[in-house]
Formats: sequence, structure tokens, C-alpha cells
Amino acid sequence: MNTGAFLLSLAPDFSYLQKRKSSNAPRVTRKILCSNSDCQSERLSRLSLKPHSSFSSLSLESCGRRKIGRVWADVKSEPYDITESAPDSVKFIDDLNDVTTAKDSSEGTVPWWEQFPKRWVIVILCSSAFLLCNMDRVNMSIAILPMSAEYNWNPATVGLIQSSFFWGYLLTQIAGGIWADKVGGKRVLGFGVIWWSIATVLTPVAAKIGLPFLLVVRAFMGIGEGVAMPAMNNILSKWIPVGERSRSLALVYSGMYLGSVTGLAFSPMLIHNLGWPSVFYSFGSVGTVWFAVWLSKAHSSPFEDPELRPEEMRLIISTSVPKEPVTTIPWRLILSKAPVWALIVSHFCHNWGTFILLTWMPTYYNQVLKFNLMESGLFCVLPWLIMAISANVGGWIADTLVSKGLSVTMVRKIMQSIGFLGPAFFLTQLSHVNSPAMAVLCMTCSQGTDAFSQSGLYSNHQDIGPRYAGVLLGLSNTAGVLAGVLGTTATGYILQHGSWDDVFKVSVGLYLVGTVVWNLFSTGEKILD
Repeated sequence: MNTGAFLLSLAPDFSYLQKRKSSNAPRVTRKILCSNSDCQSERLSRLSLKPHSSFSSLSLESCGRRKIGRVWADVKSEPYDITESAPDSVKFIDDLNDVTTAKDSSEGTVPWWEQFPKRWVIVILCSSAFLLCNMDRVNMSIAILPMSAEYNWNPATVGLIQSSFFWGYLLTQIAGGIWADKVGGKRVLGFGVIWWSIATVLTPVAAKIGLPFLLVVRAFMGIGEGVAMPAMNNILSKWIPVGERSRSLALVYSGMYLGSVTGLAFSPMLIHNLGWPSVFYSFGSVGTVWFAVWLSKAHSSPFEDPELRPEEMRLIISTSVPKEPVTTIPWRLILSKAPVWALIVSHFCHNWGTFILLTWMPTYYNQVLKFNLMESGLFCVLPWLIMAISANVGGWIADTLVSKGLSVTMVRKIMQSIGFLGPAFFLTQLSHVNSPAMAVLCMTCSQGTDAFSQSGLYSNHQDIGPRYAGVLLGLSNTAGVLAGVLGTTATGYILQHGSWDDVFKVSVGLYLVGTVVWNLFSTGEKILD
């Protein structure tokens, strides 16, 4: 039925209309926007006419403004209602246009320092949070030496203290992800930093009170650091476009690597000059400064930031659709997806080798390469520096490949394959080298290629489920932490009954398993909405 016939059918009786010819009621019009000519019948079907409405005159035109007919009748017209409101997406775009139009008029007065992209302010703040995270984590590995001498702790007690951090760290991985997805990453990451900073400052006090109090404080510190990574993943999933995702995550994780360098470099000097408690007091105090800046500059999403410039808002929303905050977690749906399990398994395989190298590297340098403690400390810093550099190089490469049209899935598989096969190759070479210099080179290259994982599996949580990025990272990082705990313990058992070659063979085997699982089941497409 064409439009003219449709409207004619709405008039009950034209003879009746003639009787009301003298009516001069005003004509009421309502503008209806259509995207194309096919939308005309759909829009008309949304109109609800009141029971006694009639027509005085009506000019019908299609959505393309073409006149298709005219019906004349002396009737009294009445207002009509549109019973169905515009879609939320249309409302959002209209509201955004209103806001950005108002902001555009004042763009010329914005100082240059305020034109720095706000999304990169968020990235830098997250990176500095992770720098503090690892500073506060590694300081115990240095301070434990004078502490154990002062309190007469045996090696078993030292191991218990070192492991107590992971009690809280494991506890809050998934919980932190759920919390961040529901209330926003700003609150959760801010809570995490201030919580672990307070626990760091209280560490010397707890040690003087007694061992149980120290264990509790270290577990509390793990609780704070456990929520940090899921919260960071949540907030970046809101702020960072797909084309900048690898670079942003690489910068954040390089902050973690530089935090280890900073902690290992400054802790010995502070202990030597001011005593071991100074490490915890000074490092923990820096967290309060960061927290103050975070409260004033950060927002959980760009839609909450009143100072965000309009062109940056357009860039951010160009690759994402605004969603309501998460209220419930669809666990059955999440755990039914093969790419989610690819993340979990790959994270386990990755962290097994990574934690072994980072935990046992000083021992390897001392026992196998015969370095003294000073030399071991120096060479332990080197892999962290290389990881910070290579993570950013890998992020730039990954984003460049995406911008040139390569699929996100292919980019993630390439980068993570380097993150698995690179360390596997260099670890197999350790049994064939004859000089300490070559062994250090192999270890450094192993960690350098490992950092390409930041553009692989560590970026993939935001790819496959941006709304649940915190939960997804909490799930996979729980597996990663378990791998670190089990791998560190298993290494001691293997060394007691075997050799370092056996330790490296297990790591290489898991790297290969991770490579196969990742390339078979991972994807860069969104599978959770």
C-alpha cells in the first residue's frame, strides 16, 4: 500500500468531513527524521492518532522530499503523539553533538598543555601506579636480608614471609575485576594503590610487633596489588581506541618493569644510609602523592570527564559503543567461550617461565655463572630494562600493523607467538653456551622477547570483551599467579633432584603448549557484549 492510500484509509468518511468544512483549526506538523526513503512507512507506523482526529489539509512527501500526492478535506486537526521514543544510540549522538558544538566554540582559548590527550594522561597515571606497584613489591627482596639478621629468621621463615604476599594477591584477582567492571576502574585502582601504600608503610611496625602481624600486613599488601591489574584493564578498555591499545598497555607494563629497576637500584642505598625501615616508609609515602593526583585527574570513562575535548571524545567513541555499567557477570557465557580459555591457559604457560626467571635468576647467576652478589644484582636489572624497551617496541609494531589493515586477530597471534617462541629458543641455547657473557645475553633476549606478550595475550582481554575486561584479566591472571607459585616451588624440587637444564626444559615445553593453544583458539574479535 502506498503512503497516500494509507492516509486515505485513516479518514472514516469523506461525506462527514464535508460537513465540517467551515472548521479553520490550525494545522500541526511534526518533524520526523529518516535516514533513507525506505524509512517512511516505518516512521508512520510509529504514529498513534487520537480517536477523533481528522485532516484539514496535508501535503505528503517522501523522506527524499519528493511530493507524492495531496488530499483536501475540511477537517479539524488535532495534535498527534509519537508513542515510541528515539533509540538510545540516536539520543546519545544528539547529546554528544550538542555538547561538542558548545565546546568547539572555545577550543581556540585552550592552552597547549591542556591539549595533551587526556587518554594518555590516564595511561601515564596507570603506568606510574604500576611503577609504584613493583617498587613496593621488590623492596622486600632486598630488605629481607638485614631484617632476617635482626630478627634471627631462618630460611623457612623468610620463604613464608615472601610467599605471604601471594595470599592476598590471589584472593583479589577475580574480585577486583568484578568490582572494577561494576563501579569503574578509577575507584578500584585508587583503592588498590592507597591500600598497598599504607600496608608498605606499616611493614616495619608489624615486623617489630611480631611475625604474625608481618604476615598479615604482607597479605594485605597483596590484596591491594591484586586489584590493580584488573582495574587498569577496565579503565583502559573505556579510554583507549583499538588502534592504540597495544602501545598503551606496553607503556603501562613498562612502568612495572621500571618499578623493579627503581626498587632494586634505590633500596640498597636507602638501607645503607638510613636503615631498612626507610625503604618501606619512603616508597609507601610516594603512593599517597600519586593518589592525590589520581583523584583530581582520572575518570573511569571519557563520558564522565567534563574537561575532555570534543575531538578526543569523537576519536574514542569512533571504535566503541557506550554501554551501561555491568550489573551481573554472565559467568556461564564467559566460561563457555574457547578464546577465554585460550587466555587462561596461555597466561598460565607464559607466567610459569616468567616467574621462574625473575625469581631464580639471581641464584642462577650466582651458582652457575659464579657471579658475586653485586654482579648478580647488576645483571638482574638488565632484563627489566630490556623488557621495558621491547614492550614499547612491540606495542608500536602491533598498532602499526592494525592501522595498516591487518586483522586484530592476526596481530595478537603474531605478537604472542614471539612472546612464546622467543623465550623458548633462547632458553634452549643456555645449555650450549660456554661463557657467562653469552648466558647473560640469552637470558636478556629471552626476557626481551617475552615482553612482546603485552601486545598479545595482555591486550586480548579488551579485544574479546571490553565490558568485562576486568573480570577476564582477573580470571587469566589468577591462572598466571598460580603458575608462578607452582613454578617457583617446582623449580626448587627439580634442582634438588636434577639440573638447570631440566628446569628450562619444563619452561620450554609449556611455552610450546601455549603457542599451540593460542594460535588455535584465540581471536581478536569481540565475543562478549
